[in-house]
Amino acid sequence: MNGGLGDSVAQLLVRELPTPLEMVAMNDSFGESGPPMKLMEKYGLTSKEIISSAKKVISRK
Repeated sequence: MNGGLGDSVAQLLVRELPTPLEMVAMNDSFGESGPPMKLMEKYGLTSKEIISSAKKVISRK
């Protein structure tokens, strides 16, 4: 995640509009080949994880 899109958005928000933020991203690791759903599960990128992160942010607002 370091230096990725999420990091750039977080930096902008900190400077311009302090906002609760929860990262949903593939942590620093090498990508792999495989069935898309299996990879999404492995890296925590399924709708379940995204919804969970959204709820965390909303609860902090």
